Amino acid sequence: MKELEFATIFNSLWGVLGLIVWTCSFYYLFKRPELLVPSGMVKKSNTGKRFGVWIVGCIGWLLISYSLTQPRLPQGFAKNKIEVNDIFFVVDVSRSMLADDFKPNRLEVAKDKIADFVGLRPTDRIGLIMFSERAFTLLPLSTDLKLIKQMVGEIDVGGMLGSGTNIGDALGLAVARGAQSLAKSKVIILLTDGVSNVGFLTPLQAAEEAKKQGIKVYTIGIGGRGDAKIPYGKNIFGRQRYQNIPGGSIDFKTLKSIADTTNGMTFEAQDEQALSEVLSEIEKLEKSEIDSSAKIIYKELYLRFLISGIIFVLLGSLLRKYFLKEGGV
Repeated sequence: MKELEFATIFNSLWGVLGLIVWTCSFYYLFKRPELLVPSGMVKKSNTGKRFGVWIVGCIGWLLISYSLTQPRLPQGFAKNKIEVNDIFFVVDVSRSMLADDFKPNRLEVAKDKIADFVGLRPTDRIGLIMFSERAFTLLPLSTDLKLIKQMVGEIDVGGMLGSGTNIGDALGLAVARGAQSLAKSKVIILLTDGVSNVGFLTPLQAAEEAKKQGIKVYTIGIGGRGDAKIPYGKNIFGRQRYQNIPGGSIDFKTLKSIADTTNGMTFEAQDEQALSEVLSEIEKLEKSEIDSSAKIIYKELYLRFLISGIIFVLLGSLLRKYFLKEGGV
């Protein structure tokens, strides 16, 4: 049984106010007599008839008051078909992502590009996984653009996930998340600047699982310049110190194998343009449709009560004028 709802319950006070004004007028509560005559000369009115007429008007104003609450019955959901991709960003947050060959560093550039991507894909569901020695789901698949962009800003290098590079488990986690989706088009975008050196799954094992689930993986190797440096503390004068990181440390062979296994593509991002290229490629992906409950359909009931109320109020006024022989209001 559908439960009755009220859209604007406080609007009923206007109807109550109308009833009060009408009652005051009906009984002349605030009208001062213009002529004083002996009580014996005044013809006594029929109190019962007056009360009956007042009841008719009262019912009318109460019905109007009730109609102003907009009573309605929910009938179900209006279903819209929207085209979506399910896309997981898997982002390396190891210390090397703080390298200064990208300004201000590799990770901040990656975050900016992800935020740009989110703005271009308002109907897609986006998820975020960050990894270092361990992998962590920062955001499950979501279409809330504001929340996604907020969580992208939360991606950061920290000690919680350790100091290694665990591409296999991070990719495996994204595959497991994507396997629960009903969308036909599922994509993982892997951003890393290192070589997988820890974890239970190897990157290629995770890629095979992605292939079984029909998930395409785009891999992006960030950086790779031999003169790239990362911050590692301050000297005695409070100035930031930097240390070199080995150039060419990205395992492009493995990244290409992952992409080839899943029918994806591999990009090398030394000039900060690779993410834009990935976005252009993803725009060409086939989209799939999912049901989206856009709004609830209601059966509006207020009109029947409003019309009935107006009829009763008019009837009360007519009875007052022709039955009680008074000037109706």
